[in-house]
Amino acid sequence: MSTIHKLIIDIETVGEDYESLDKATRDNLTRWIKRDADNDNEYKLALDDLKTGLGFSPLTGEIVAIGALDCQKNEGAVYYQAPGQKNAELKEDGVTFKQMTELEMVRKFWELAEHYQVFVTFNGRAFDIPFLMIRSAILGVRPTKDLMRGRYLYQNNPDSLHIDLAEQLSFYGAVRRKGSLHLWSRAFGIPSPKSGGVTGDDVGPLFKKKKFLEIAKYNVGDIRATRELYLKWEEYLQF
Repeated sequence: MSTIHKLIIDIETVGEDYESLDKATRDNLTRWIKRDADNDNEYKLALDDLKTGLGFSPLTGEIVAIGALDCQKNEGAVYYQAPGQKNAELKEDGVTFKQMTELEMVRKFWELAEHYQVFVTFNGRAFDIPFLMIRSAILGVRPTKDLMRGRYLYQNNPDSLHIDLAEQLSFYGAVRRKGSLHLWSRAFGIPSPKSGGVTGDDVGPLFKKKKFLEIAKYNVGDIRATRELYLKWEEYLQF
């Protein structure tokens, strides 16, 4: 019986600078704010949220790190952007850090994906995978696997099974609150990627400060925690 290869995935993203956007784009993004805000203070708060949230959309953001961890080997790589720097390849605790452009990162990821049949994420169906696939298309790279096909596991292709732990642990949203990766990690006694003091909200500011390797190392915490959580789900809840 052939081995089923499983890959843990997580990405980090940043948004464009709002002030650098053309007027038509700014107007398009703020149209609903102007309509819904009751006063200037509400408008300002909503605008601030919009500016900090541009990295949540592949239309106004880009990928600055892709973490890929082989589930069986517990080894992998983080491809990361570091504009203006020339960082040597680095390996720590089974994870190799490789500086690349966004285009190089997505190309490398989809080449790697061809060797795997199962892909594991946390909230990847709602964020990481659609972001990754759309950015790849924008950059002129065709994904080698359709990781968005079929929400339910039985609908997936056998060579591209995407297991989103946020959906599996919440039974596809049947529970009232899905819970974050931090909360699930805490509940199962898994070291949280947030315990080091860095969260996803810090990625944008860190990128502006050119702390690129710090972002890449934060990403490792996410893929390690996702792997450990997957092993718990596989042992106790997969049927």
